[in-house]
Amino acid sequence: MQEEKAMSEKFVRLVEVMKRLRAPDGCPWDREQDYMSLRRYIIEEAYELIQAIESQNIPNMCEECGDLMLQVVFISCMAEERGDFTISNVMDGLINKLVRRHPHVFGDISVKDSDDVLRNWEQIKTAERKGKDEDSSYMAGIPRGMPALLRAYRIQERAAKPGFDWPKGDTAPVLAKVEEEVAELKEAMACKGKEDVAEELGDLIFAAVNLSRHLGIDPEINLHRACEKFDARFRDVEKSVEKSGRPWKDYTLDELDEFWKEAKNK
Repeated sequence: MQEEKAMSEKFVRLVEVMKRLRAPDGCPWDREQDYMSLRRYIIEEAYELIQAIESQNIPNMCEECGDLMLQVVFISCMAEERGDFTISNVMDGLINKLVRRHPHVFGDISVKDSDDVLRNWEQIKTAERKGKDEDSSYMAGIPRGMPALLRAYRIQERAAKPGFDWPKGDTAPVLAKVEEEVAELKEAMACKGKEDVAEELGDLIFAAVNLSRHLGIDPEINLHRACEKFDARFRDVEKSVEKSGRPWKDYTLDELDEFWKEAKNK
């Protein structure tokens, strides 16, 4: 009980600090911000938290959680100034949503596994949208501004909810679709214009994301790892070139590829 009281007091103090920064005699920079200007910081803080999680840096993870929380408090304080909503409204909405969407915990619904939980979650969300006369499509709620790779993954997940998907556990038709898209891309590259090539390349990437989903691999995280791997190997190639004393332009691609193979073997 004492711990809960201390936690409540700290949250109240956090809101008070933010309001003080936004006061007429507060911080000029904080006072200049609005909803639109905070968008980039919300994205940056989210990615910094992800990086801390991936590097398993616990102290940094704790700090980045605070930075991300700040963005919610910041927006809520601005909203209160404008009469839009308050941080209390935010918490009420979140609490009610969590209880409403977990009837297997707070109600009398039974579930077998996490798949049942996700199915119920989507059904409840759809019913909520219909009740508010909002877009009730399975695709509703997927932000258009989401990174394209992650958006493709989410779209495919949603399409699979009502059964619009390849059979679960059978990746053969999914891989065949990837191969089909490769063939269509080759055809476009051979005899079509740039726009057609771009469209087919997009279809190929979308199909590759679908294969990733069926393999149980998160494409966003997996591509991030591939980027990290390429970055590390390229840095090794740079070191080899620098050590040789020869400029980059004097190297053939085959010679550079030998450095790449050495980096790969490490």
